[in-house]
This record gives sequence, structure tokens and C-alpha cells, in this order.
Amino acid sequence: MSMERGSFAARHDFDALPLSPEVDVRRAQFSEIAALSEMARRLVPGVQIGATELATYFAFDPQSILTFTRKGNLLGGMAFLFLNDHGHDALLLDDICLTAPETRYLASANDDVAAIYIWAIAATGRGIAGLGKAAAHLRQVRFRGADCYAQPSTVAGREIMRATGFEPVSSFQPDLWCYERPWHRQPTPMPGAFIQARSFADARH
Repeated sequence: MSMERGSFAARHDFDALPLSPEVDVRRAQFSEIAALSEMARRLVPGVQIGATELATYFAFDPQSILTFTRKGNLLGGMAFLFLNDHGHDALLLDDICLTAPETRYLASANDDVAAIYIWAIAATGRGIAGLGKAAAHLRQVRFRGADCYAQPSTVAGREIMRATGFEPVSSFQPDLWCYERPWHRQPTPMPGAFIQARSFADARH
């Protein structure tokens, strides 16, 4: 995953990113696939996915590709692999070819989405501001139960990961990062705060 330039100065959870009114984010149209493919090849190092392959996955799941536009101009896009349970396991075990994943690993419309792999983010200029609306897309009922995974391919991509709550995870898949959805996280106990409060109360007596 990559972006052209810019950085995230402020840290926000991916699910708490602001919804920028400047950038429109919507499901891609078939007519945009070639332009998105070209942009991904230009901006994301090592991308080997051509327009034909991208169109195949888009036909399998039209919700898997989003476009970022401003005043009708294409600023970028974001592509996802919505993995089923087998795909989630294969991702962690490095048993899936991420440049040409077999559809048996992908969640169909009737399957629960077990994990979301961010296949690519390609954005120029203000396009990266569309991430907030992309995150909102992933809060639909179909996707809410799935944590997000990515493999940053540039320094800027790694910056985005760190700034949006992704952390490296232990897996056989090299340099895999995970964003755990807020509603999956265990609350952190704070025994120190409880002891402090009690001590303060004792001191007043």
C-alpha cells in the first residue's frame, strides 16, 4: 500500500478518522478500473495487478474497490480483499498469493467477512483525506466483525499505518500489520488508578 506524499501528523484510530467534506468516496464504477489500475502501478511499488485482474475481483465483489474524487477529478482509490475464515488463516500462514488470490479465500455475499486485507491505497494530493469515508464504508454490518490487515510498501504507507492504529503482528506473512476494531478490544484494567483513589480517600480521614 502506498500514497504519493504527505504525512499524518495527528494520530487517529482508523475508525475515528474525520469524514472530509472535500473528498467524495464511493464504490468504483467499471469504467474507472483501468485508470485506478494505472494509478496503483504508478504509486504503489511492486504492484503486479493489471486492469484485467482488478476487473475480475471487482466483478466478484463490487464493494471491494472505492474511488476518491474531488470535484469530479479522480484522486485515488482503495482496494480490499474481503477474506473468509479460510482466507484469514491463509493470510496469517502466508499460504495465500496476495497478487492473485484464489476466490475460494474470498467472502461471498452470503459469507461473513472474517478479515479485511487492504490490497492497495493509491492517492495523490488531498486524496488521502478520503480515508475517513473509506473507514466508514468498512463499518457497514457486513464488515464490522472483521479486523483490518495491510503490508505497507513505502515509508509513507508505514506512517499511515502507525498514525491510524495499525500495529505489526506476529505471523508467517512478512511485515503484516493489523488494525483491531475498537469493539473487539478488551478494556484495559487500571489497578494503579484505583489504588491512588483509595489512598487519596484514606488521606482525607
